[in-house]
Amino acid sequence: MADKRDAPIAVAVIDADGTVSGWSEGGRLLLGWTAEDIVGRPVTGLLVDSPVPGLPGGHGTGHTEIIPLRHRDGSTVDAVVTTQPLSGPDGRALGHAVTFQRWGSRPLIADRAFEQCPFALGVYDPELRFLWINASSGRVITHTEEQVLGRQYREVLPEFDRTLFPERDDKPYTDKLSEVARTGEPARLITVFRPRGSDYANAWATSIWPVRDGQGRIRAVANWGFDMSAEYWARQRLLMLNEASSGIGRTLDVIGTAEELARTSVPGFVDLVSVDLFDEVLRGEEPPSASAFTPGETVRLSRAAQYTTKEDAGRAAGPTTPVTHTPGSVAARCMATRRSTVELAAEPGQGSEWAFGPGLAADPAHWPPGNPVIDESLAAKGLTGRITVPLQARGALLGVVAFCRLDRPEAFTADDLILAEELAAKAAVAIDNARRYSRERTTALTLQRSLLPQGLPHQEAVDVASRYLPSGTDTEVGGDWFDVIPLSGARVALVVGDVVGHGLHASASMGRLRTAVRTLADVDLPPDELLTHLDDLVLHLASDLQPGSHFQPTGESGATCLYTVYDPVSRRLTLASAGHPLPLVIHPDGTRALVAAQPGPPLGIGGLPFEATELELPEDSLLALYTDGLVESRERDTDQGFARLQQVLNPSAASLEALCDTVMDALLTERRTDDAALLLARTHGLDPDHVADCDVEPDPAQVPVARKFAVDRVNDWGLEEASFVTELVVSELVTNAIRYGEPPIKLRLIRDTSLICEVSDASNTAPHLRRARVFDEGGRGLLLVAQLTEGWGTRHMTNGKTIWCAQALPQGSLWGEQSPDTRPSADER
Repeated sequence: MADKRDAPIAVAVIDADGTVSGWSEGGRLLLGWTAEDIVGRPVTGLLVDSPVPGLPGGHGTGHTEIIPLRHRDGSTVDAVVTTQPLSGPDGRALGHAVTFQRWGSRPLIADRAFEQCPFALGVYDPELRFLWINASSGRVITHTEEQVLGRQYREVLPEFDRTLFPERDDKPYTDKLSEVARTGEPARLITVFRPRGSDYANAWATSIWPVRDGQGRIRAVANWGFDMSAEYWARQRLLMLNEASSGIGRTLDVIGTAEELARTSVPGFVDLVSVDLFDEVLRGEEPPSASAFTPGETVRLSRAAQYTTKEDAGRAAGPTTPVTHTPGSVAARCMATRRSTVELAAEPGQGSEWAFGPGLAADPAHWPPGNPVIDESLAAKGLTGRITVPLQARGALLGVVAFCRLDRPEAFTADDLILAEELAAKAAVAIDNARRYSRERTTALTLQRSLLPQGLPHQEAVDVASRYLPSGTDTEVGGDWFDVIPLSGARVALVVGDVVGHGLHASASMGRLRTAVRTLADVDLPPDELLTHLDDLVLHLASDLQPGSHFQPTGESGATCLYTVYDPVSRRLTLASAGHPLPLVIHPDGTRALVAAQPGPPLGIGGLPFEATELELPEDSLLALYTDGLVESRERDTDQGFARLQQVLNPSAASLEALCDTVMDALLTERRTDDAALLLARTHGLDPDHVADCDVEPDPAQVPVARKFAVDRVNDWGLEEASFVTELVVSELVTNAIRYGEPPIKLRLIRDTSLICEVSDASNTAPHLRRARVFDEGGRGLLLVAQLTEGWGTRHMTNGKTIWCAQALPQGSLWGEQSPDTRPSADER
């Protein structure tokens, strides 16, 4: 059974006098009247109380009205009545053709629904000519249906033939219509466009689909859309905030963070951003207190960042530029009150009657008190609007940021103010973090540099040069260190180490380890024994930090250390490593020698031995001691870095200082993540003529023989002024060795920057200095030696010990056999 909503259309022919002269079968189905019942009777018999348009008693022609009609059974039927005049060949009026259709049938409801739909609807033929639009669509395109029917879409709406955002690679909307007409595939998209005569870009959600006939052929294209500008721009603000979360604060650098804020906001939000900060913030210091300035006071800041869409504008030259905000200025007022201000530029003649665009929050309830401010002077500055926000984090005021729109006509909304404050809040926290990090990094770096050698000691065994570079600005200072320690017997210790970790704790740990190494080196321990004692020390330091302690761990357990000792007399290098990279040795002929040694465990593990390795070096060999930060990076692995180090180390380089610079430039990148230390040393051998030794029999009668040997050798060296003291100290040391030591006993004199006297024996008993009583027969020997020389000590060996002392020599005595004109200077040596 057919649905009444789909009842057929009734057709009637009405003569000029209002008599029905024709009646269709649809009339019988709709109203129950047959042709025999109605033809020849007045049409008014069908009416309940309304005239038929266009007929006598009606009101015009060509109208469609909803009129109640009389059914044959006496009921009333609401019908849509449409009248059209009929004319003869001569133009004479013959009557009217009238159609009746029950109100509520599907076609009529659909027509009315589409016509009254609040969404924009349109239908176009495959050539994109207008076939139909509803009233809402006409309001959007500012054209009536009569104005556009039969015209090309591109002709009526040329602005839809281009994309508003070329950088997004959007396809013009007209092309999408053509694509659907060609392919028959429906499409859904969001279209952002600026309607004709409007200054504001709107976002529309649209759908496009093909209209097919019974055979499936595409006869038309339809579309619908609704304005979703509020939702779209809200989503864009959220996307910008999301971008800001990942894009602001990526580096722990104050200026870098300010630049990130500026670049994140342009051009999606504004056209120009300037970030001004207090100088104290740039230096990593505490910002001024809230009582440091008032609204009537000039505020002096530095422009840390400025970014704009204009190609000819940008940041001023230099890292920062001083800026001054005069009393009463918007920026000064915002910083004093800690509240943001929105300024809008009024068009000429508008004054305070600002014309808010469609969809903008013009209701004052949406704005915080005092906003927005109409400022007619902005136009003279080339601005259409400006939002000034104080930068504050953790209760501290850091500076101020200004978000400006230059050429775009859109006025700021209350939601834009919220976005600006959110961006500023994220940036302020990141800037404050960078400031705090900068302060801690500066403190750690200052501590680090103060604990490193301020100048390498002068000695004849090696020429040395060093470099230390902290990690990049986005990471903390590490615990890399190095040292050069003169030892007895003209020897020298070369040390390099690395404390795992960064920051103040790593720097403090580095200082403790360096002090410990110097203390143990003064005892003259062999490298393997020194590292064993250092390992015990690290274990004891770590055990002091109980779990309940409020002190944080210092991280010494993660330290590595390489300790080497070079003897210029034997030209031998002895080394031991606690988890540290072994040194690179380059012979004078350019041969790269790999040290055949195995690094021991890092310091702080305990229980594992350290092994010493000894190798003989040709004179003028080049040693390179370094930390892993020199050869490791994000761009290459350790093996590649080591190979690069071998390439750039030139053993024939005239200057070790210049060679250090070459190495650092070649291996270190700008964005390094670890500290790097480098210690270069060129070895020298002591002239055999500057060393004299003899064996001493364990007989007191041999003491005069030893004295004479020493005095003769000193005189041969032209050091007659030192012979008296030499005779005394040799007598005391040899006597002690004969009396308290064990054979074999050996006396050795070394002429270096000082005159060194050494007496060795096979006993491990170490002498000690004591004060003799009045009637004691002994006990004054070492006291005498200590008073007559500039230093003395004991050096333990595998079999026995060596007692040594050193006398200061007159300047130039080392080169006494040369004339004053031919002696090289200290710098030349």
